[in-house]
Amino acid sequence: MNAHLQPTGSAYFLTQETQQAERHTLSVLVDNEPGILARVVGLFSARGYNIESLTVSETEHDRRLSRITVVVVATPKVLVQIKTQLERLVPVHRVHDLTAEGAYLERELALIKVRGSGEHRAETLRLADAFRAHIVDATVESFVFEVTGKPEKIDSFIALMSPLGLVEVVRTGLAAIARGAEGM
Repeated sequence: MNAHLQPTGSAYFLTQETQQAERHTLSVLVDNEPGILARVVGLFSARGYNIESLTVSETEHDRRLSRITVVVVATPKVLVQIKTQLERLVPVHRVHDLTAEGAYLERELALIKVRGSGEHRAETLRLADAFRAHIVDATVESFVFEVTGKPEKIDSFIALMSPLGLVEVVRTGLAAIARGAEGM
């Protein structure tokens, strides 16, 4: 197959992609009803788009609204397609590209289990303190740390824990909100 017809990460690989893919955080306000998450995820999978992070939670109980935060890496062309398709789903109220709209805050939570004994135990605790990681469980053989922050901070902590006895990592996915006085 010709190089220009090879898949590029887009389901529409028969046209050559010339733009660079970028990471974008989308915030989607939806009705909190059964099946909406499956419909959103189905939209991505049917078109071959990859989701890097996905979180969903009810945010306005009285109005039965939920917020879905989706992190994708896409070219500008594919990003427009993603946003357009999301806006067409019936229970979707609004779609915001937080990355493109300006300043926003993002945080993630991770639980990280690390084996620890002897010298490694002391080094593990020292590094956890430097990252402001909280000990949520401790035994004579291991720790479970809770780390919150930007994904890059969590990635760095995990990388440092790997040679010290990293056992397991559980991440929540990204939560993000625009800065300023305006709501979604």
